[in-house]
Amino acid sequence: MEDYGRFLALLASTLLVGFVSVILSLVWVFHYREGLSWDGSQGEFNWHPVLVITGFVFIQGIAIIVYRLPWTWKCSKLLMKFIHAGLNTIAMILAIVSMVAVFEFHNAKNIPNMYSLHSWIGLTAVIFYSLQLLLGFAVFLLPFAPVHLRVVLMPIHIYSGLTIFATVIATALMGITEKLIFSLKNPAYSASPPEATLVNCLGLLLVIFGSLVLWMASRPHWKRPPAENAKILRLNAATPEGTQVESTMTNSSNADKSDLRINTEAARKQNINFDEAGQRSTM
Repeated sequence: MEDYGRFLALLASTLLVGFVSVILSLVWVFHYREGLSWDGSQGEFNWHPVLVITGFVFIQGIAIIVYRLPWTWKCSKLLMKFIHAGLNTIAMILAIVSMVAVFEFHNAKNIPNMYSLHSWIGLTAVIFYSLQLLLGFAVFLLPFAPVHLRVVLMPIHIYSGLTIFATVIATALMGITEKLIFSLKNPAYSASPPEATLVNCLGLLLVIFGSLVLWMASRPHWKRPPAENAKILRLNAATPEGTQVESTMTNSSNADKSDLRINTEAARKQNINFDEAGQRSTM
């Protein structure tokens, strides 16, 4: 992998920022906002920011970059698809539970639903995220869709996944700002009390986390290598003397290599577009 050290540094920074964001959301709701409960009180509403940040932001971000982890390139692409889909499924479930908490809290307190821009964009993001997940299962995970359909839909799948993720970050920023404005009265939000400072720092961390994920996902030299290279990685990993295997392959006769290339060239050309696109899947 090109710039392997830089990738590891960015990955560690991304995970650290995401983890700290989750911790700050818990500090916020437990130290300033009555904790967590499920009884129609403020504690039930507090599930909303915690689950959104944990699932819809942090876990979704990990799902986006999971294909970029070089130590997973020895795994089969099908296994990575299941991991990618599983992480996104967890994120979607947590996002739906967070919305149920908001609606139940509003109904218990006779607060109108779906009146703010935050709620409009948030519901839209959940709907499109669910559709994105269903499309990913139907087209890219299950073995029924033809290759040419996958090739056509893959760029749309990637673009919509990254767009939804960026939209979720923006919606979270609107939501925490809206909550502070409504909740902080004495002292007011404009007076910058400790709670406001904490949540503003949380918002900055969400922006940093989203930027790092999008940067890692958009670097072409950090994508999963083509299938034939990944196969060599698996062979090397399966043999303790990995370098000896590689040397043996390198020293094999040119005639054997030529026969292998001739036998596989047609299939490789037929599927190269899908293989290239498939490695960048972000669901």
